[in-house]
Amino acid sequence: MDEITPEKREIIDKINKLKKEKNAVILVHNYQRPEIYEVADHLGDSLGLTIKATETKADTIVFCGVDFMAESAKILNPEKKVLWPQQEAKCPMAQMANPEALKKRVAELKKKFPDLAVVSYVNTSAAVKALSDICCTSSNALKVVESLPNQNILFVPDQNLAKYVQRFTKKNIIPWEGFCYVHHTKFYPELLKQVKEKMSDAEIIVHPECPPEIIDMADHVTSTSGMIKVARESKAKRFLIGTEVGMIYRLQKEVPDKEFFTIPNGGTCIQMKKIFIEDVYDALVKDQYKVEVDEETAIKAKQALQKMIALR
Repeated sequence: MDEITPEKREIIDKINKLKKEKNAVILVHNYQRPEIYEVADHLGDSLGLTIKATETKADTIVFCGVDFMAESAKILNPEKKVLWPQQEAKCPMAQMANPEALKKRVAELKKKFPDLAVVSYVNTSAAVKALSDICCTSSNALKVVESLPNQNILFVPDQNLAKYVQRFTKKNIIPWEGFCYVHHTKFYPELLKQVKEKMSDAEIIVHPECPPEIIDMADHVTSTSGMIKVARESKAKRFLIGTEVGMIYRLQKEVPDKEFFTIPNGGTCIQMKKIFIEDVYDALVKDQYKVEVDEETAIKAKQALQKMIALR
């Protein structure tokens, strides 16, 4: 974890003054650096932050997260200024689905499944959302799927979340072959089993983006915000956490009387960590990196997002 140095603390103080002067709100995802937490007006998972973006009365939204998150904030708030502090913070999973490939896949599947609907994880570009019937997050994916009259669902882009939803529905979930490299490639069942044998009292909490063999070993499968709720309510005092390593800091902050450990070989989302406190400061001072989405795409993508939000 990054230490919050006196130099960083000085920048944090400047940011907290600046956002008041500029009527700005800072939305921060759970996977951000600890220093970024210190300037957050709202800290949470993608669903919680999406909802907060629709509720703010601020003139400016600074979104500390990867590209699709800032883009969604702009789609939902076209009249507001949305700043994204670091243009290199791009989600690899979102880039695994593009509109051209989606159109082609939908055309192929509709020959076999005429009632096909497209459920797009929020971890997608605006262009993909615009081609979707509805969006979802990890915390409401099953609820979204069950809300549709369609029996056949193309779930884009996370294959592991799609497979997890399939466990709880009689609908036919067709997974796109995308994945989160942190959840999909960094956790190993053999290592988790070894650690669990040494920490038999620890409960295992994992994100549904993890592969099935990790999910099968878990005591709880939930979104990042759900992990906080589980940790607070559980009688266990120690937990093994299967998600991006930054969540350990958030859990320790929110539930200080318990212990949290990452699953062995636990991964870091390099893209999320590309945002530094200096980037947030520069964004506010310079009005830097404004997010724009073309109107036609934004209108269609907004419909898919609003349908999801309406189900909360």
